Amino acid sequence: MQPEAETPHVVIVGGGFAGLSAARMLSRRQVRITLIDRRNYHCFQPLLYQVATGGLEPADIAYPIRSVFAANKNVTVLLDEAIGLDRQARSLHLKQSGWLDYDYLILACGATMSYHGHDHWRPHAPGLKTLKDALSIRRRVLGAFEAAEACNDPTQRQAWMTFVIIGAGPTGVEMAGAIAEMARYTLARDFRRIEPSQARVILLHSGDRVLRDYSPKLSQAAQRQLEELGVELRLNQRATAIDDHSVETGSGRIESRNVIWAAGVSAVAIARQLELPMMDGGRVPVTADLSLADAPNCFVIGDMAAARSDGHSVPGVAPAAIQAGKHVARCIRQDLRLRPRPNFRYRDRGSLATIGRNRAIAQFPLLTMTGFPAWLVWALVHVALLIGFRSRVVVMISWIWNWLTNRRGARIVVGRTRCSAQTPSEDMASSASVQSRGSD
Repeated sequence: MQPEAETPHVVIVGGGFAGLSAARMLSRRQVRITLIDRRNYHCFQPLLYQVATGGLEPADIAYPIRSVFAANKNVTVLLDEAIGLDRQARSLHLKQSGWLDYDYLILACGATMSYHGHDHWRPHAPGLKTLKDALSIRRRVLGAFEAAEACNDPTQRQAWMTFVIIGAGPTGVEMAGAIAEMARYTLARDFRRIEPSQARVILLHSGDRVLRDYSPKLSQAAQRQLEELGVELRLNQRATAIDDHSVETGSGRIESRNVIWAAGVSAVAIARQLELPMMDGGRVPVTADLSLADAPNCFVIGDMAAARSDGHSVPGVAPAAIQAGKHVARCIRQDLRLRPRPNFRYRDRGSLATIGRNRAIAQFPLLTMTGFPAWLVWALVHVALLIGFRSRVVVMISWIWNWLTNRRGARIVVGRTRCSAQTPSEDMASSASVQSRGSD
C-alpha cells in the first residue's frame, strides 16, 4: 500500500449526480478522495417536484453523503464551500477549512435558476432546484388553497386559485400536471367554501410546443395529457413582468398569487468566483475529455460544464451527469497507468417525463411510449436510481398508495402560510426558517 503522501489526492466539489458518480468509481482505486458539498446529503433532483406538490417527503429523496461512503476509508467528506482556486499551485480555497492541495480537481457544482436578466422576479416566481425550494413551493401551493378558503372576495379568491408555471420543459410540465391533478383529485373533498377542481393551472411557454427536446409526436401527446388534466397551455407567449399579484404577457395580464419559474438554468456563481472561463449561460467550456484546456488535471462536469459529444451539446440531465462522473474517473485511472485518456461520449439511453397518474411519455432510441406504460417505466427507472434501500421502498410504497387512492400523504404545511397582507419577502423569510429532515 502506498504511503498517504504518495497517494494521488482527488478533490471533488459537489455531491450531486456527477460528483457522486465520480467518487463512487474512484473509491475503489488507490487514491485519496475529498468530497466537498455545502449540504450533507445528496438530493435526487428529478423528484423535487413531488416534494413540492405533497407526493413525497424530503427525506424520501435525500440521502446522507457520509453514509454513501461509510465503508470507503479513502473517502473524506467535508461540509464546506469552495471560495477560491489557484490552478497553478493546485490548491482549492475552502470557506471553513482553508487551502486544500490536490492532484486532481473535479468541479461538479450543478446549476441554479436563470431568470434571463430579470433576477428581481425571483421573490415572486421561485424556482425548483433544492429541497428548500421544494418546501417553500409546497407551502405556497397548499397555502394558496387555504387563503382562497378564507377569502370573501371572489376576484381575490380566483387569484389565489390561479397557478402560473413559466417554462414547458420537464420541470414545468411535471409541476403543471402535479398541481392540476392535486386540485382535481387530492383536494376535491377537503374544502367547504371553494371547489379546488376549479383552480386554474396555466403553463406559459415562449416556444411553440412543450418538451421541445422530445419528438413532435411525443410533444403533442404530452400536450394532450396536460389538457386532459385541465392545464391551460399558453404557447408562444413570454412573461414581460411578474409581481406578487400577476403576470404580464404580450397578450394581457394574468391575475395570480402563485407563479413558479421553470424557464431555464445557468451554472452556479462558483465558476465566476473561481475565475474559470465561461460561455453564455455561465457554463464552463471543457475539452473532449472534460478537463480545462489550460489545466488538464482539473475537470468540470455536470450542469456547469459546456460539454460536447459527437458534435452535439451534452444535455443537463442526470444520466449525462452520471456518465460524465464515470468518464472522469476513467481518465484519472488512465493517467495513473500512464495511458492516454479517452474522449467523453454521451450515450442517450432515453428520456422520460411524467405528467400525472398514468400519464407520461418515454423516448428511447428504438421505441416511444405514452400513457400508462410510459408512466410505469418512468416510476421503475426513478426508483432504481434512488440511493439507499429505504428510499426505494418508501417511495415505491408512497407511489402505490397515491396511485390506489389518488391521495398525497405529504401535505403538511410548516410555518406561516401567506395571506393578502404578507409580502413575498416575508414569505421567503419564513421559508428560510423551515427545517425538515433531509433539508439544510
